[in-house]
Amino acid sequence: MITCLHFFVLHNIINRMGIVLSILNFLGALGLFLYGMTIMSDSLQKLAGDGLRSLLNKMTSNPFKGILTGIGMTIVMNASAATIVMAVSFVNAGLLSLSGAITIIMGANIGTTLTAWIISLLGFNFSITKFCLPLIALATPLIMTKKYKTTGCFVIGFALIFYGLGILQSMVPDFTQPQYSSLVETVATLSNYGYLSILLFVVIGSIVTFCIQSSTAMMAVTLVMCAKGLITFEMACALCLGENIGTTITANIAAMVANRTAKRAARAHFLFNFTGVVWILILFFPVTWLIRHFIMMIGFADPDINAMSIPVALACFHSFFNIANSALLVWFIPTMIKILYKLVPDTDDEEEFRLKYIKQGFISTGEIALEPAKKEIEVFSKRVVKMFDFIPELFTLQDAKQFSKLAERTAKYEEITDRMEVEIAHYLTNVSENGLSVRGSKEVESMLKIVDNLESIGDSCYQMSLAIEGKNKQHIEFSAHMTENIESMFKLVQGALLQMNENLTENYNSVKLDKAEDWENRINKMRDKLREEHTESIQHNDYSYQTGIFYSNMFAQLEKLGDYIINVTEAITGKKM
Repeated sequence: MITCLHFFVLHNIINRMGIVLSILNFLGALGLFLYGMTIMSDSLQKLAGDGLRSLLNKMTSNPFKGILTGIGMTIVMNASAATIVMAVSFVNAGLLSLSGAITIIMGANIGTTLTAWIISLLGFNFSITKFCLPLIALATPLIMTKKYKTTGCFVIGFALIFYGLGILQSMVPDFTQPQYSSLVETVATLSNYGYLSILLFVVIGSIVTFCIQSSTAMMAVTLVMCAKGLITFEMACALCLGENIGTTITANIAAMVANRTAKRAARAHFLFNFTGVVWILILFFPVTWLIRHFIMMIGFADPDINAMSIPVALACFHSFFNIANSALLVWFIPTMIKILYKLVPDTDDEEEFRLKYIKQGFISTGEIALEPAKKEIEVFSKRVVKMFDFIPELFTLQDAKQFSKLAERTAKYEEITDRMEVEIAHYLTNVSENGLSVRGSKEVESMLKIVDNLESIGDSCYQMSLAIEGKNKQHIEFSAHMTENIESMFKLVQGALLQMNENLTENYNSVKLDKAEDWENRINKMRDKLREEHTESIQHNDYSYQTGIFYSNMFAQLEKLGDYIINVTEAITGKKM
């Protein structure tokens, strides 16, 4: 009795451990997917030169090119999820516009129909996960090098995304196996309720595809059920429609770690597929009748009579649905974008890279082309002013969690300022090649100097945040007098920044240098005063040498930041720096 009881308890414990382990495996695979998405997105931002951005914008310069691009990418990888995740990654990295991503998603939906045709006609399925570990093996040596580290990280991130998806899929039972035959037959009995059954099968297709994270796998199961005669052609079409809704979760999971624009791209996938399912359901019976007669016309048997014809008929329905849906909704992309902005609205504190006035792929000629750059520089200036506002707050913050969060925001802003400088400078360089007047060429030269110094302001702010972090880690405390001096410098630099920001919003020809120079002189005088006091304090051992290093570094950095600020106004006025 005791032995049996012990065995029963042990058996229950093992079963529960198995369940817990399965859940952890699922969460681990999901984490692997998200981690891969993060690595690939970050690497893309670093790798993205002007060539990649230019190529993507050329490929999506009009909706039909974008659709063809999506079709081509999906056929090459034989996975719409791969194409759509890549599109979300490109949007997240600022390489692709939202409208461009939408057209690629449309093309991916068309391209994925190839899988249904291959399975139905050849019974062959290709899996990109087979190449994940070899890709990681090839990329590992690259991350050991300085030159190709980012490339290696990108490849590993790409591999991890699909390796994680592969693990998720492998954890789902193969419902085509004999032990699941009773379950499959039970599902088949649900097809006896008319139009209600169609809606029910759409829901079932959505849920199962949602769980296994692969419309391709679900399509394979559906085709097998069709070939065995377990479900009718109409029910197979309903499952297919559900798969188109369920598969959208892949992009939305990828967008969990992405910015708002990428989230909109992921929502676009759902909105596009859901809208298509709605209108096709309204015309469901006429469409299936049309497909049935088309199949018979090209030489196949009636799908209602011969179950072996259903897979081909379903592949035809799948192609018709995605092609017709893209052909219809491609004209409503602007409307979709408006809806997406309502679904994922901007916030007052949106912290992601996005050019507001410079449109990629189109450059005006003449002086008119300089206006978007001027507006973008104003946005750039406001961003660095806001970034500097973090520094006095970091200087006084005591809570470790709040400090860490604000420090991360500062680092994020520094990345954005780097990219803004590159993009604006690239735009101005292209503008200068289109034949400007002498005056226009001088304005371009001034603007290039301005963006260079704005980026340097961002770098200085970031360096100060690191200095404050280092000060806190070493538990170095400033005296009340030292703190008051640094805060005085903060106020002077803030005043100079606001003056700089005001000058950038004015007509450059009307800007005077005197106010900016006044702030610069006040900053220099304060720096000289603090430097003299600091020298005396060190001699009198008023504070430790280590404390003095952090203290002098702070006011020196603030004075250096002041130099970059005055350089901006000097560039506006044309004064030699």
